[in-house]
Amino acid sequence: MQQMTETGAGAATCNRGVVIGLDLGDRWSRYCVLDEAGVVLEEDRVRSNADRLLAKFGPLPPARIVIETGTHSPWVSRLLEGVGHSVVVANARKLRMIYESDRKNDRLDARMLARLGRADVELLSPVQHRRGSTQADLAVIRGRDALVTARTQLINACRGMVKAMGGRLPKCTTAVFASRMKDSVPRELQAALRPLLASVRALSEQIKRCDLKVRSLAAKEYPETMLLQQVQGVGPLVSLTYVLTLDDPRRFPNSRAVGSYLGLRPKQSESGASAPQLRITKAGSGHLRRLLVQSAQYMLSSLASDSRLRRWGLELASRGGKNGKRRAVIAVARKLAVLLHKLWVTGQVYEPLYGIAQAA
Repeated sequence: MQQMTETGAGAATCNRGVVIGLDLGDRWSRYCVLDEAGVVLEEDRVRSNADRLLAKFGPLPPARIVIETGTHSPWVSRLLEGVGHSVVVANARKLRMIYESDRKNDRLDARMLARLGRADVELLSPVQHRRGSTQADLAVIRGRDALVTARTQLINACRGMVKAMGGRLPKCTTAVFASRMKDSVPRELQAALRPLLASVRALSEQIKRCDLKVRSLAAKEYPETMLLQQVQGVGPLVSLTYVLTLDDPRRFPNSRAVGSYLGLRPKQSESGASAPQLRITKAGSGHLRRLLVQSAQYMLSSLASDSRLRRWGLELASRGGKNGKRRAVIAVARKLAVLLHKLWVTGQVYEPLYGIAQAA
């Protein structure tokens, strides 16, 4: 999902008038309708499916409908916008007035959403969901991530069982684990681990197919990913995830804003002369943030070639003390997010040693 301001389609037409708060649930959704004066016109519930939502809200004149981010918010927002409503998707992480209330239920949540939407939309920290096609392509990447997670858990289970019997499986990559470990499993555990190794082998095959799909999508449907892959350590998976997650690069006021959007900016809690160094916010997509951190780790490793960003990261790590390397990785990931956005927007050719090479 995307951060947005109230400049989207239909936003300006619904600053006054009817406001509807819609608290989405798996089976039933609660709604509250407020008039221009803030008086409750109607409160009820509706089935959480497309037909019932269209039957209820489709015939109504254009109104501002406020919902929270969640599993159903992407398709519901597209559905209601399709019949002329202005949908504001509130960032659930920011709605402390709802989650910290000592009187919390679906009816009151719907009423609170409506009142916040009537008072000031910016209080909701609104987001804008991706297009349906973009979300479908992103599902390929998320499906691959689920497969990788399942394979990792099975491999860890195998290693743990062998270790508990006094043995130890040799090191190898996850891609070849099933074939390499076949002859290394103790005899007394072979019956127990045989189905696990078979599952690991099957998952590896599925992950290979996902990798082929990712490469195909990046090359054919999203050629802008080639601009991002100029940076060493950024391959088809990272570049495609980046493009699909951000969706529209021009919605950011500048490239530096991307670091904050992806939760790579440190938290702030300044008061007087106190300015403690805090952890990053971890806002936005945790999946993309993890991939960028992995790319940053590669850029700071001995396998990476020389670049201005690598030199900066290594220098930061050398003077960072005990946690210097970890902080340097996060800092490089943040700068990498900014760099990729800059390349995407400008279409420039990436020069790893820009400035340094000219001065030499």
